[in-house]
Amino acid sequence: MTVDDNERGWARIMRIGGWAGEGFGAVADAFAAVLPEDGRGGGAVALYVDGEPVVDLWGGTADVRTGRAWEPETAALVFSCAKGITSLLVHHLVQEGRVDLDAPVARYWPEFAAAGKEDVTVRHVLTHRAGLPVVDAALTFEDVLAWTPVVETLEKQAPLWEPGSAHAYHGLTFGWLAGEVIRRVTGSTPGAYFRELLGDPLGLDTWIGLPAAEFARLAPLEEPTDPVPMPGPEHLLVRALTMNGALEFPGADSTHGYGTPAFLAAEVPAGNAVSTARGLAGAYAAAATGLHGLPRLLTRETVTEAVREQTSGPSWPDGMDFGGRWGSGFHIDAPPAWSALGPRSFGHDGAGGNTAFGDDEFGVGFAFVTSRMVGLGDDRAERLVAAVRGCLG
Repeated sequence: MTVDDNERGWARIMRIGGWAGEGFGAVADAFAAVLPEDGRGGGAVALYVDGEPVVDLWGGTADVRTGRAWEPETAALVFSCAKGITSLLVHHLVQEGRVDLDAPVARYWPEFAAAGKEDVTVRHVLTHRAGLPVVDAALTFEDVLAWTPVVETLEKQAPLWEPGSAHAYHGLTFGWLAGEVIRRVTGSTPGAYFRELLGDPLGLDTWIGLPAAEFARLAPLEEPTDPVPMPGPEHLLVRALTMNGALEFPGADSTHGYGTPAFLAAEVPAGNAVSTARGLAGAYAAAATGLHGLPRLLTRETVTEAVREQTSGPSWPDGMDFGGRWGSGFHIDAPPAWSALGPRSFGHDGAGGNTAFGDDEFGVGFAFVTSRMVGLGDDRAERLVAAVRGCLG
């Protein structure tokens, strides 16, 4: 059934394209309602149930500079949704017996044991408990994009706390820490391994490291008109997101920002995934249920381990608690900090409202991607997930 369902008023949905299956018209209504009225930015939402697409919608403006409309193949920078992709890869390797979550990282990456890190486990990395939320070194923009300089810095660095005893968001270091384990075990970087395992076989338009041939489909980042005030450069979160000032966050128009072609083309597996909504939702559907009749990537037992709560509450060093809960590598349901469908939902959000998750109880793969960042009070993903929940009953 197309999105212009007879039960719905055309005036509300004329700004969007795509379709919603029977019983999912409320998702189309919610999507039309979250698109910006001023045309500054756009987005897409996709939903799979039991491995088959039931919602595929897009709308708004992909490029406000040219007026280019959002199209079915438009992709956006989805920031930390990359962590969810990286975590899918790690859990697949665990399932295959190639990685043990409770083994030291140094089993797979021997050089990492330096400076008192011999007991840091893979699980510590996935749960933001490794004690390495920031790098100590002064890296350049080029260093951050080159992989090896960051990896070598993390090898030499001592943890900020006894690993496992506290947590703080490893905003970008998460990706190199988990990603180097993936690289040592598989011989491929996370972005390449994702393409080998899921992206290419399933035709998913999702990348960590955007190929040059795909740049034409990108919706440029649109920063919020009323941004959330950021603390100073010495603050732990700012240091984490900027790699001590080597990057500008979000930096849509900066030569060293997240929106630059050089940053998007590199592999930063905690912060620079680029995807369509269909691609991200498809990846989680493949993990949770299997896609198009194929076996699921992650077994029920693997998901049970992944969603077991590992981290919540006050973080190091200032005791801030944003209400989030973590399994191993994934956000787990903790409204309103991160809303999904229930206790078996696993996924990750990204700056600017992007979010994606799977749920094997509801048989779902879901994603919302957008080019327009919104400041305080951004509830777009929450409203879409609420509509999905209502449709699923």
